[in-house]
Amino acid sequence: MKESPDLARQLREAAVEYIGFWPRVGATLIDTLLLMLLTAPLLYALYGEAYFSDSDTLYWGTGDLLLNYLLPAALVLLFWNYRSATPGKMAIRARIVDARSLGRPTTGQLIIRYLGYFVATIPLGLGLLWVAFDRRKQGWHDKLAKTVVVRRFYDG
Repeated sequence: MKESPDLARQLREAAVEYIGFWPRVGATLIDTLLLMLLTAPLLYALYGEAYFSDSDTLYWGTGDLLLNYLLPAALVLLFWNYRSATPGKMAIRARIVDARSLGRPTTGQLIIRYLGYFVATIPLGLGLLWVAFDRRKQGWHDKLAKTVVVRRFYDG
């Protein structure tokens, strides 16, 4: 007897553990620490101690732009694309999957998810806090990209 596609999806979804707010906060802290360990010495080498003590200067130059905005975006998208998770998410055994199929998300979905962080953060972080209350633990960035973050997914 062959299962209907809806039944098969429901069975797959029943085997999934969605990752909630606090574990994702922990993963973000791990990622932030790792990124700081990478960028802080480079920023110090480029701009010296003044970079970390001068709160009046908002933009320090091309190195500032590259190390604080472009490098993190590139690293996150590369990790998501090749590992379905950043190091922080890997540490908590989580990965990003397509919300419908529970399979690998497309590169387009991952780009939308990354840009969705800005949308989710702007209204007082409400779109990130949404993870705590959503049934599938989706933030607005996940909803925009049609992704979910899961701990386990059994394929059979």
